Amino acid sequence: MNDNIQDEVVLKQIEKEVRMREGASKLLGFCSRREQALEASKSLLTCNTRILALLSQLQRMRKAQILHRVEHRSSEDVVPCLGKLALSDLRIPLMWKDSEYFKNKGELHRCAVFCLLQCGTEIYDTDMVMVDRTLTDICFEDTVIFKEAGPGFQLRFELYSCSAVEDFPPGTLGARRGSYLGGSLGGTSGKKIRAALESAAACGSVLNAGFAGPGNVSPPLSPNMSRMGPKYNLLAYTTLTIDHVKEGFKTHDLFVAATEDCPYWLPLYGNMCCRLMAQPLCMIQPVMSGHLRVKLEEDLNCWENVYSVLRGQTLLCYQSEEDLESEDEPLLVIPVKKDTLVCLSENDPEPCQSILISTEQDGEDITYTLVTHTPEETQRWTEALWRHVFNMSQWKQCCDHLMKIETPRSRKGTTARQGSLYHEIVTPASPREGFVVPDLSAEIRTLLHSYYKESY
Repeated sequence: MNDNIQDEVVLKQIEKEVRMREGASKLLGFCSRREQALEASKSLLTCNTRILALLSQLQRMRKAQILHRVEHRSSEDVVPCLGKLALSDLRIPLMWKDSEYFKNKGELHRCAVFCLLQCGTEIYDTDMVMVDRTLTDICFEDTVIFKEAGPGFQLRFELYSCSAVEDFPPGTLGARRGSYLGGSLGGTSGKKIRAALESAAACGSVLNAGFAGPGNVSPPLSPNMSRMGPKYNLLAYTTLTIDHVKEGFKTHDLFVAATEDCPYWLPLYGNMCCRLMAQPLCMIQPVMSGHLRVKLEEDLNCWENVYSVLRGQTLLCYQSEEDLESEDEPLLVIPVKKDTLVCLSENDPEPCQSILISTEQDGEDITYTLVTHTPEETQRWTEALWRHVFNMSQWKQCCDHLMKIETPRSRKGTTARQGSLYHEIVTPASPREGFVVPDLSAEIRTLLHSYYKESY
């Protein structure tokens, strides 16, 4: 993909998110109930965060393009393969006072909370959860999958909170109910990008944009948006890396960004628990396949023609391609791990060099010898094996075995709730108030439908 096409793709993504932010802002102006406003404000914050992340990506891309032209950098630098990340079973324990939890005394402290999860430009939000002293843990049932993570990923987790009992500024709930939703949500992309840039500028450098820092509130919105409705604030955050990927349910430290005098504060232990799994592509997709000759014994004349597939931690050798398709047992299984050594034989003449694979098996070092049918195939196989070993070494423990990633549960519940929110807010007639709202609901409903369809 050339530079212009890459820029165009990111610009279209930014324009889409700006349109979604405009839609969420218009929704917020029509909310008449606190729950509606909380959902709309959550959507507004999520859209703004995506815009900031995409703007940051765009600036990094353009900087890399300039460096590439000036320094003539090679486009063939070795880059590790990508993979999938899955975060699930998210639990955040709470530490209520005895008088609050056991004796049910004191003012009921109730907050609406949700999480933002970012890896690169992939950003997901969880369902909103209402939390009060009757809960001992904040639980999120979502399974979030990031599809394009590299081994150097930084998965940013942020917990946002908003007081559900605090009064909103006068006139912010339902202030625009019955007014005209106004104009098209379209417009030129240039205006939308400028609006996004102006919003991002309030954060300082776009290069560091994307999430609020310690002690900051949510990413800034345009002035007319920031005055409306409830506001979510950053309650706690942490960053997970490849070192946190382990099988099973693990505990991670949280950095708390709020104090007890904040209306959105909750008594956090300072920990979060979750499952964080990773599936590098080199573990789930065939890397290379083709015909080889493999030496089965120490006898130089004992060779076997095989059809081989490099996948995961093995080079599977079948007697024929038909045996592979029929799922028969392979003739030979050659281990290929992150510490395996791959080299060309120095004793053979150059056009007919053998490929040597040295690996540890059952406590002893074993060397396998492979021969291809042409020098070109020798080069292709050698490079594929080198790259495969490199990928596994970068993904570390994620390649010790194939981790299982469950299919995310359907977000139909969230989508339905957003749909019902629209039907309640934007309808041809209000049975309670009796006036008619201009029927622009189809345009916005289509916008929301496409947003949730594409996001999940």
